[in-house]
Order: sequence, then C-alpha cells, then structure tokens
Amino acid sequence: MQSEPETVCNVAISFDRCKITSVTCSCGNKDIFYCAHVVALSLYRIRKPDQVKLHLPISETLFQMNRDQLQKFVQYLITVHHTEVLPTAQKLADEILSQNSEINQVHGAPDPTAGASIDDENCWHLDEEQVQEQVKIFLSQGGYHGSGKQLNLLFAKVREMLKMRDSNGARMLTLITEQFMADPRLALWRQQGTAMTDKYRQLWDELGALWMCIVLNPHCKLEQKASWLKQLKKWNSVDVCPWEDGNHGNELPNLTNALPQGANANQDSSNRPHRTVFTRAIEACDLHWQDSHLQHIISSDLYTNYCYHDDTENSLFDSHGWPLWHEHVPTACARVDALRSHGYPREALRLAIAIVNTLRRQQQKQLEMFRAQKKELLHKGVTSITNLEGWVGHPLDPIGTLFSSLMEACRVDDESFHGFSDFMENMGQCKSLEYQHLPAHKFLEEGESYLTLAVEVALIGLGQQRIMPDGLYAQEKVCRNEEQLISKLQEIELDDTLVKIFRKQAVFLLEAGPYSGLGEVIHRESVPMHTFAKYLFTSLLPHDAELAYKTALRAMRLLVLESTAPSGDMSRPHHIASVVPNRYPRWFTLSHIESQQCELASTMLTAAKGDVRRLETVLESIQKNIHSSSHIFKLAQDAFKIATLMDSLPDITLLKVSLELGLQVMRMTLSTLNWRRREMVRWLVTCATEVGVYALDSIMQNWFTLFTPTEATSIVATTVMSNSTIVRLHLDCHQQEKLAGSARTLALQCAMKDPQNCALSALTLCEKDHIAFETAYQIVLDAATTGMSYSQLFTIARYMEHRGYPMRAYKLATLAMTHLNLSYNQDTHPAINDVLWACALSHSLGKNELAAIIPLVVKSVKCATVLSDILRRCTLTTPGMVGLHGRRNSGKLMSLDKAPLRQLLDATIGAYINTTHSRLTHISPRHYSEFIEFLSKARETFLMAHDGHIQFTQFIDNLKQIYKGKKKLMMLVRERFG
Repeated sequence: MQSEPETVCNVAISFDRCKITSVTCSCGNKDIFYCAHVVALSLYRIRKPDQVKLHLPISETLFQMNRDQLQKFVQYLITVHHTEVLPTAQKLADEILSQNSEINQVHGAPDPTAGASIDDENCWHLDEEQVQEQVKIFLSQGGYHGSGKQLNLLFAKVREMLKMRDSNGARMLTLITEQFMADPRLALWRQQGTAMTDKYRQLWDELGALWMCIVLNPHCKLEQKASWLKQLKKWNSVDVCPWEDGNHGNELPNLTNALPQGANANQDSSNRPHRTVFTRAIEACDLHWQDSHLQHIISSDLYTNYCYHDDTENSLFDSHGWPLWHEHVPTACARVDALRSHGYPREALRLAIAIVNTLRRQQQKQLEMFRAQKKELLHKGVTSITNLEGWVGHPLDPIGTLFSSLMEACRVDDESFHGFSDFMENMGQCKSLEYQHLPAHKFLEEGESYLTLAVEVALIGLGQQRIMPDGLYAQEKVCRNEEQLISKLQEIELDDTLVKIFRKQAVFLLEAGPYSGLGEVIHRESVPMHTFAKYLFTSLLPHDAELAYKTALRAMRLLVLESTAPSGDMSRPHHIASVVPNRYPRWFTLSHIESQQCELASTMLTAAKGDVRRLETVLESIQKNIHSSSHIFKLAQDAFKIATLMDSLPDITLLKVSLELGLQVMRMTLSTLNWRRREMVRWLVTCATEVGVYALDSIMQNWFTLFTPTEATSIVATTVMSNSTIVRLHLDCHQQEKLAGSARTLALQCAMKDPQNCALSALTLCEKDHIAFETAYQIVLDAATTGMSYSQLFTIARYMEHRGYPMRAYKLATLAMTHLNLSYNQDTHPAINDVLWACALSHSLGKNELAAIIPLVVKSVKCATVLSDILRRCTLTTPGMVGLHGRRNSGKLMSLDKAPLRQLLDATIGAYINTTHSRLTHISPRHYSEFIEFLSKARETFLMAHDGHIQFTQFIDNLKQIYKGKKKLMMLVRERFG
C-alpha cells in the first residue's frame, strides 16, 4: 500500500506434482488461505518460469562428483552454516562410520529436491490450525455478519476439491466437522430443549450430505473408507450430535439400504436409536461400486441388451433393452451426486438416465397394478402409503440431484462442457446459455432430451404420494424443497415437447392410485399437493384446460382436517392411535398448507371468470375442502375483486360465487368468536348490494342463519335502508317499500329475540310504519319488566321523547326507575343525568305524573345530593305545560308541605342524616373541611321544611353528643353551626 512503508518478506514454497505442499513467509499473516506474498511468488513462478532457475535433483548432481569434489562440497557447506549444521554433520559422520548403525541398514539416502514417488499420498499445503480457528470464529458469530455465507463458501470449497479429485477435500471437511461438533451451543440447546435456527440446521444438512459424497467416492481405498467410518461413528455417538430431522428422532429403520420393511419395520420407535446427520453417511460406507451392471451403466453409452424381455419386477433392462438401476431411489441418487461431486459428470449423467428410465417404468407398472385392483381399493376407500419418506424434502434431495444433473447436461457453453462434446454426439455447436433440447443419447425416447427428462423427473417427484414427516424442521423442509424445485421449473419456457410431458404426467398422476398424491384415494396423512397443483394448473391451462381443472380440483383435498377421512392401513402402527378428528397437532406447517390451498382455489376462480359451469365446480370444491373461515373470506373477497374490475361490467356469476362464499363464512363464524366478524358482515352486505335487490332481500329473510340479532339490526338492516344503498340500486318506490318491509320484519324478529340490544334499532327501523312501530314499542314494554337494564330503557325513553312521544317516554322512564338503585355515596353515577331527565319529563307532563314518579325516585335513589337537586328543580318551576287547556292548577307552584313534594323533602333530609353518619364512621382529618361544606348543603335542605330550623339544631346537637371523641371536628362544627 502506498501509505505503508515497503517491507521485504522471505517466502519459501515447496512443490510436489504441481501442488504446493508447504509454504513459509516471514510476514506472519495467518488465514485459511495463503498470504498475498505466497500468491505473488506462485504467480511469478507460473508467469516467468525462466527467471527461476531449475536444477536437477541434488542427488543427481552429487552422483556426477568425484571423491575430492564431494569432500570439498561437504566442507564448504559446513563452513557456510557451521553453527547450525556442525552438530548434525558430526552425528551423521559417526553413524555412517559405524557398521551397525540404522543409517547403514538402508540403501541410498533421501533427497528432498527429487519430489515424492508416484504412489505417495499427494496433499497440498493446508494450515489445519487456521481452518479450525476460522470455522470456530464463523460459528461463534451465530450465523450473523455473513458468517453463514462464509461457512457455505467453505463447503463449496470442499466440493470444488472433490471435483478436482483432490484428496484434501475429506481432510478439510474433517477439520470443519470437528469444529461444528465442538460448538458449545449444541449442548445448550439440548439442555434447554430449544431448536437450532433454520440457517444453522441447513449448514448441518450440507455437512451430512458432503460426508455422504465423500464415503461414496467410487475410487477411494478401503482403508481410507474404514478410517472415515471410524471417525463418523465417533461423532455419531456424541449425545449432542444433531438429529437428521430436526428435534425429533426419526422413526424409520435403515433406509439408505432400504431394508425390507419386515422384521424391523414395527419395532418400537422409542427403543430405536435416533438417526443423526451422519447416519446416512455411516450406512453408505456399506455401499460399493463393484456391481458389474452398475459398472456397465456408468462406463458406456452403448450398454444395451435388445434381446432382454422386460417382464420381471427387477429386470436389468427395459423393453427397449435400455439398462435400469433398481436401488432405493435416494441411495441411487446419492451415487449420482457422488459421481458429479468427484468429477465424473458423464458417469453421473449415465446413471441419472438409467434411474429416470427405471422410475418411468415403475410408474407404468404401478398404474397397471392399480388398474387391476382399482375396484377393490376404491370400494375400501382406504390406501396405504408405500413411501414413508418422500423424495422431495428428503435429506439426500434425490429429485433435486437428478434434476440438476440433467439440467447441467442441457446447458451447453464451451467453458463448462468442453469435455462433453464426444458424449453428446452430433449435437451441433450451440453457444447459447439457454437450456437446449439436446437429443443425442441412446437411452431416450424419440423427441426426448435431457431437458424433457429433467422436467419429467421433477414432476414425478413432486406428484409422489408421501407421508407428512415428523417434526417442524422436516415439515418445513418439505415445503421449502417443493417451492425451490417449482421455482427452478418456472425458469424453463414450456414448448410443445414439454407440454406433452406435462399432459402425460398429469394423466398418470390422476390415474395412478396410491402411488400418486393426486390419486383418487389418498391417505389422510399424505403431504398435500396444493402448491404443485397450482403450478400444474397454470402450466396446463393454455394448452388443456379440462385436464388443468381436473388436476387442480383433485388436489384441493385436505383430508387431515376431515373428521370422516379414512385412516388407511399404515405400516406405522403407533400413528393410528393419533388419527382422531382434530386439527392435527403433529402438522406444524398446517397454516402454511391451508394458505397454499386457498391460493390454489383463488387461481382457479380467477381463471374461471365468465365460465358458469367451471365456477360452480370450483365453488363446490371450496365449500367441500376448505375448513378455515378466514381463507373462505379471502376467497370471497378475491372473487368479488375479480368480478368487479373497473374496466368491464361485473361478472354476475362470479359475484354470486363471491356472495355464496360470504354466506358460508357467515354461517361458519356465527357461533364462534372471530375478531374480523364485523368487517365480514359489512363486506357481505356490500357484496349482496352488488348482486342486487333480491340478494339483500334474501339475506334479510334468512338473517337468523347468518347473523346475530344485533348484527342484523345495527349493521345489515341499517345499511340496506341507507340512502346510499337505495341510490346504488336505482330502486323504484315499489322495490324500496318491499325492501323496507323485509327490514322491518327482521327488526321485529330481532327485537323479540334480543330486546336489550335490538329494541332501539327496531324502533328506528320501524318509524315510518305505524303498525310495526307500535309492535316494536309493545316488545320493549314486554321486555322492560324482565330482560332490560335501566340504561337500555332510559336510552329508548329519551329516543321516544325525541320522536315526540312524551307519554311513552314517561312510561319507559318509570320502568327504568324500578331497575335503578343509587346508594348514598354514588354522587357521580352515570345514571344521575337520566334520573334528572326523567323527573324533568314527569314535571313537564303535570302534577299527577310527578306524583307518580316521586315514590319511585325515593325508593331507588339514596344519594342526598341527587335528591336535593331534584327537589330544588321541582320547587322552582310549575308542573305541567303552562296555559294547557283544562288544567286549572297549572299556574301554581307546588307546596312542600303536601304530597308529592313533602315525601321527597323528607327522603332528602333522611338521606343527608344517613350519609352524615356513614361519613363520620370513617372520616380522616384531611376531609374535615369538605365535611363542613357538606353539612352546609344539608342545612339548606333542612331549612326548606317549615320546622327545618329546629330539626337541624337537634341534628347538630346529636352529632356533638355521639361524636364528642372527635374533638377537633366538633370544634369546627361549633364554629360554623353554633
């Protein structure tokens, strides 16, 4: 760097067969990779080989010297380095002159400049400590600050080394694994029972997959494999070693070698050891490449047997005479991955093609087998799952491996595929990086290519019926892998050839019985096909709509949520116990699955716009298969949006679908709590308005199956009767009246059912119809004695007064008073305003009404200040309307000595006396002055009585006597009141 002073570094590099085997540099920089100075020297040596003089090995030079020259050479060497070399030279000289020394037993002498022998292990220089240190640092950062990316780069480095057939790959992976195993978080998570993060889990998955590749190296030595096996078993036995499927032990027996599901299949899962991330690699150590059929497949493009009869289950060749490879699919694909990883792309491709041909043949055979037993199976309505572990979401990612191997073969660009030209005979040069349909292989059908094969195997894998695995991580992995595979498929443009493949596979999957997730009968716990079917549907729709809908409709099922779903005769007996009709606690990804199901339905609704028959079919499927009200509501809203797009007239059929779904949501959520319920009800009215007046009429006539009485009156009927709705619908008078009639009928029914919450709305809705209004009023009166609270009655009474029915308001107010109870200290109670209003109303109606309400007030109200307020108001104004005809006494103020005011006055004085005693029992000095003010108010009321002065004096004397212990307070009483 310009700012730094120039430093000189001494660098030494040793080579062995084109690899750097050791480096030293005086700069002291440590890292996994070489320092800049080592790189600079290496580049210098590569670019300017002539500048670095090349000598013969020193042994050759010495061989050419005579006795004197050799003596001279040794003495000079010792002189130049005498301090370092002299002790060694002396020791060696003694050993050479001694007859029996070890050095004299060996012929010849070592020569460090001559390079290693051809059979020697050849390893490039790897600073092991540094690798461990760096991995430790990345792990300690917990996946943040790009450390996860760094670790992935290290894994990629290992893969690169394997591809170059560099034996250091395994050495580097061992160092990485040791650090992973030493991660202190493992023990912590195990203790706390918490799950590791997804990113971290994926790193462990990659670690396991890499070990699988390493032990499957087709050319590794037996002793090497044995040492790896020992190492893997050691890691596997550590109790913090992560399990293969996240935090749950896998209940499956050895699957890599696909042991027969007999003796071991039903052994109790709790006794079975957990499968760890290394289990598959350990099992793969038993696999070898010696099988002659396998050797023929991977070594030759011309390996066929045209005389072979394809009749037995495990024939080595198919009816074309092409080779097949029958091995547990994930294991066979792990071989493909190993061949690719170790730099044998042709061999990997040959094996991949044999596997795909085998899968296609199996698919055909399974279809034939199913057709033979179809009647019996469909009659039973039960299916068993043959695939206890699916290929999509599998730890070894078999389908992903086949797909990428075949896709790699389609990518023709000179850089990456120059070695393939002989393999892909007569294919013509193609510079494009696009995926090409490359014919050119003996084992493909007419018109097929690596691309069609890749697409087909992806479709076979995605459509396979498979059981939902245990554990959150394994289930999320199924979703993730499926989505990754589909997104890779989406990058490929579909042409006629590929559409044929889609058609063929869709038909297969619909007819293939228990081997297909889209078969007629599936197991209730099989992985749903919604995501895959949505992709199939959109791909097929432009080319074969009938098949597209058939596939998507078949995939809509979600049996795990159906109480009557067949349980199936599973070969995992302990699961049968958990088959109960509930929302499966074992299905951790259920909410994601349900949203995918909803997406599939929405895609079909959008596509079916304008097609009455298809819309009906899709609607039926939604109503039958979707179990979540919020998802049905989303679909109803989607359909509404699509039906009412701005640029065209509304699609009435789709609007009706939207309404139908909305009604279903109403029925589903009527008796269960749902926080979006109000929004749903409002939306439904909007939707019905768009459909038309008959739809609104219909929802009002059937309100009790859809809404609560409160919703029906306060939201539904009110919105229907609003001006905006009438304008929106362009209704004539006759239609308006018909709709209003339905609204009134609804209002009265709701008021009968729930008077507390609906009476007021019912009265409001019936205002314009005398008979309906009377009926509503009667309903309120009937309910007033039993079912209604004073606040509800006061609210309705005030509404009645406002509407010009003072006598009815009065009647309801008196009924409200009978329900009320105000104690002495409730002087801020919200009902006080209602009581004052009721008294004012009675007063305005006349003496008789006031006389009738005062006993009720006295009975219900014990609060002195409220009573004195009523009393004061009654004495200041005349009862009744002044000048009202036929009322002779209308001009006089009422006397406090006679009923009804005398009763009110006595009650008020009584309330003051009781309140005073109540307050004095618990009074504290800080409330004394407030109490004196209260007594002053009391005096005002006492003095309203003609003997009030005497009564008040007696009252004060009583207080002084009873509470003489409260000296300070009584002193204050004396000061104020004598």
